[in-house]
Amino acid sequence: MADKNKEKAARLQRRKWRVRKRVVGTADRPRLSVYRSQKHICAQIIDDTIVDERTTGRTLAYVTTTSKALRGEMKNGATKAAAELVGRAIAQKALALGITKVCFDRGGRAYHGRIKALAEAARKAGLKF
Repeated sequence: MADKNKEKAARLQRRKWRVRKRVVGTADRPRLSVYRSQKHICAQIIDDTIVDERTTGRTLAYVTTTSKALRGEMKNGATKAAAELVGRAIAQKALALGITKVCFDRGGRAYHGRIKALAEAARKAGLKF
């Protein structure tokens, strides 16, 4: 059983690396990274500008289902409704910072379910990607 879980985690890591090779956030178009766990979903906007041959990787804004502002609005953090709340909230924070365009990093996960709900809610709230 443990071997199966190790192989599954390794496949997810390979998918993450494959996506991250192509998706790079810049100062004018940062990366919207999504992390999905069994109980929660998190989104953060990251500036991957390269300085002195190193990536800065500064987090400009983040929202998670465990944050106090969203915890009262949802019953469970592992639903599509919760993902939509996170998508709207991250879009509002981004627009407040003057960010309108982002690169979407799905974190190696398939674009369906909670990942898709978060992305569509962020698009409806005004982000372009």
